[in-house]
Amino acid sequence: MEINPVFARRLYLCWLISHSERPNVPYLMASTGWPRRTLQDVLKALPGLGVELQFVQQGVRNNDGFYQLESWGPLNKSWINQHHLALLAAIA
Repeated sequence: MEINPVFARRLYLCWLISHSERPNVPYLMASTGWPRRTLQDVLKALPGLGVELQFVQQGVRNNDGFYQLESWGPLNKSWINQHHLALLAAIA
């Protein structure tokens, strides 16, 4: 199965957010090994796929919180859950 790495990165990030308790930027950077800018670009692109992502503010500092996946939109959550390792391999 040939998967576009850019698309795979977006799908994998959705999977990672949905399987993490409080996925914030530092956690996602550590989990993926991606630089902050790459991670921010991928997060910004998700609504373009129809994915509803919410930032849950926690604490007093600006951007002190975590991301929460509200809706997968047109993406097939079951397929992504089954193929998250193949998505990760396509990114590497």
